Amino acid sequence: MAGSNGKQKTVRDMVLSLGVIGIAAAVIYIFIPHDDKDTDIKRVDYRVELLTARRAAAYPVAAPEGLSKSWKATSVRFQGDKFDAWHLGFHAPDDQYVQIEQSTQKPSEFIDEASQGGSATKTTQKIAGRTWTHYTGGRYDALVLPGKGSTTVVAGTGSFKQLTEMAAALKMA
Repeated sequence: MAGSNGKQKTVRDMVLSLGVIGIAAAVIYIFIPHDDKDTDIKRVDYRVELLTARRAAAYPVAAPEGLSKSWKATSVRFQGDKFDAWHLGFHAPDDQYVQIEQSTQKPSEFIDEASQGGSATKTTQKIAGRTWTHYTGGRYDALVLPGKGSTTVVAGTGSFKQLTEMAAALKMA
């Protein structure tokens, strides 16, 4: 009978150890801070870069006017030495990404880069008096507006409804 008493102590000790470990894990979980919500995406002010681009670019530079505050500008750049490339990125209301890209680069290369591999569809859409072509199949869906000496692309992970909303808000100056 001495052997069975030792086995009972071993099982009891194991259960007690698991209980102590469970209590320690619960205390750590409760008292150590953890953040379950998404990180706050910082809004950038693009006014200075927009003014610079509008002075320097060889085409009318596009920027949105009248979008709701739920659209957050997150990135901006103008590269005059690289085909007068203008970029303005936004965090859209439903956690999607929408960007405005403009350039004097050869349209086929520029559109492929801006849409990350998209191809033209037969669908065109009149938005704010301009005819845009739908591109799909790349990493981003896109709306493309060819211009005189430059190309404008509104692309991103957002829906075509969001891309259309952005394209409709664009003012070119």
